[in-house]
Amino acid sequence: MFHEYRELITELKQKDAYFHKLFEKHNELDDVISKLEKSHADQFEIETNKKEKLKIKDEIYSILVKHSKED
Repeated sequence: MFHEYRELITELKQKDAYFHKLFEKHNELDDVISKLEKSHADQFEIETNKKEKLKIKDEIYSILVKHSKED
């Protein structure tokens, strides 16, 4: 995810607790979604998790763009 920001992601994960928490939540949701899909869980539950993951991804991207413009 966002390979072009790899160094900035590493830096923010170390310096910004909120960013680190967001990044971890995104990864957790990715795992949850994979497990739900493998177990053929309810589509509504899968879609709800995907929407939450996308919201978090958008927020992560916004933070990355903001910090990359500051440099």
